[in-house]
Amino acid sequence: MQNINREHPEYIARKAMWKQYKDLYAGGERLRMSASEYLVRRHKEPGEVYQERLSRVFYENYVGSIVDWYAATLMRREPMLQFEGNDAGAKTFYSVFSEDCDLKGTNLHEFFRQRFTQTMVCGSSYVVVDFPRATGPALNRAEEDASGRSRAYLTDYSADEVINWNYDPSSGLDWVVIRTSCLKQSKVTDAKWEKETRWIYYDRENYQVYRKAGEGQEIELIDEGRHGLAGLHRVPVFEMKVSEGLWLVNKAALLQLEHFNKSNALSWALTMGLFATPVIYSEREWNQIVGESYYIQLAPGDRFGWTEPEGKVYQIAADNLVRLKDEIYRVCYLMNQAGSGTGDQRMSGLSKERDFSVTQEVLRAYGDAVKDTMKQVLKAVAEARQDGVSIDVLGMDEFDIGDFSNELDDARKLLDLGIASDTLKKQIFKRLAFKYLCDARQEIKNRVAEEIDRE
Repeated sequence: MQNINREHPEYIARKAMWKQYKDLYAGGERLRMSASEYLVRRHKEPGEVYQERLSRVFYENYVGSIVDWYAATLMRREPMLQFEGNDAGAKTFYSVFSEDCDLKGTNLHEFFRQRFTQTMVCGSSYVVVDFPRATGPALNRAEEDASGRSRAYLTDYSADEVINWNYDPSSGLDWVVIRTSCLKQSKVTDAKWEKETRWIYYDRENYQVYRKAGEGQEIELIDEGRHGLAGLHRVPVFEMKVSEGLWLVNKAALLQLEHFNKSNALSWALTMGLFATPVIYSEREWNQIVGESYYIQLAPGDRFGWTEPEGKVYQIAADNLVRLKDEIYRVCYLMNQAGSGTGDQRMSGLSKERDFSVTQEVLRAYGDAVKDTMKQVLKAVAEARQDGVSIDVLGMDEFDIGDFSNELDDARKLLDLGIASDTLKKQIFKRLAFKYLCDARQEIKNRVAEEIDRE
C-alpha cells in the first residue's frame, strides 16, 4: 500500500499541539529539554543571555497535578462489572480478563485509568480489541478456549499514533491506520540502534501490518488477515473522547504557558537583582579599580550607592502569577483550589460545598465517558466470543470520601419503605456488596452476585 503513511488533515493540524500538551503534562526534564519551544525570547535579547535563561529554566506543573487528581478521584473505586446470564465459562473468562486485560498483567481498572489520563491530555485515546492469531479453524468452542484463540485482549494507542481514518455516513469507523515507532537492536553485537516504524491498517473485516526496518529501507507488508471482530463487520478500534469543554489540558495550556514565561522572567530578574552595580556620586574623574580586596577612596562630598530595583514591578508580577495559577484551577472546575494560597480570602463551608458540587458533576461526566467506552469494548468482546451474558458497568458516580455507613443508612431507609420488589432488593444488595468489595477479584464479585440472585 503506497499511501499507508498518509496523514489525515486533522492529524496534521493537531500533531504539534499534542506534543506541546504532553510536554506540559509531563513537565520535569521532558519540558526542560524542549524549553526553547516555550520560553519566549525577548526582542533583541543576546543569545548568551537567552541560553543562560534556558539553562536555569523551571516549570511549576499545575495542569499535570490537576489531570492526575481527576484520574485518581474518578477511579478511586474500581468500576463494577455486572453480568446477567448463566454462562459460567464466560464469567470465568471475564474474571481472568479483568485482572489481565492486555496480556501484560494490567487490570481493567488501571488500563482504563491510563486511557482516561491520555484522553485528558490529548482529547482522545484509542483501544483495540484483538485475539491471538490462529492457524486454522477450531472444531468447537472447547478447542477454541483450550488453544487460547478466544482469549481476547486489549491494546492501547494514543491520539498521535492514529494517523488516518475514515467514517461512514452513520459516524462509525470505516477504516483506520495506526503508526508506531520504536528503537530496536536485533543483536547485542549490532553497531547501532535502528528506528523501526510499523503501520497497522484495520477495516471492517481485515487487517494489514506494514514495517519499515530503518532509514533508507522500503515499507513492506509483513502480515495480513481477518481480525477478531470481522464476524461483527466492524473496525476493532474504540475511541475514548471528551468534549472540548471537558478537555482540561486544552483549556489550561495557554494559561500554563503564560505562567511558565512570567515565573521564569520574574526569577531571572530577581537573580540579576542580587548582583547590584555600585554607583559613585562624585564631581571628580573616577579611575579607581572596584572589586573584592580593593578599597574606594571618597572625597568629603562624594556619595556611594547601588543600582537596584524598587520592587514595584516585581510585586505586580508576583500578583499576576497568583492570578494565573487561580485561573488554571478555575477553568479546570477546581474553584475550591483557586485562591487557597492567599491568606486574605475566606470561604464558608457552604461555598466550598457548592464549588465541589461543580467538580463532582464534571467527574460524573468523565465517569460516563469512561463507562461508555468500557461498555462498548466489553460488548464487542462478548459478541465476538458469542458469550451468553450481558455486561453492564456501574460506579464512578460517587466521589465523596465519606463513611460507608452513610450508604448503608440510605439503603436501609429505601428497604424500609417496603417496596414489593425482589429485583430492587437484589440490586441494592449487589451494589452495596460491590462497593464494599471494590478491591476484590472479579471472580469473588461474580460469586457474591450469584449468591444474592439465588436468594
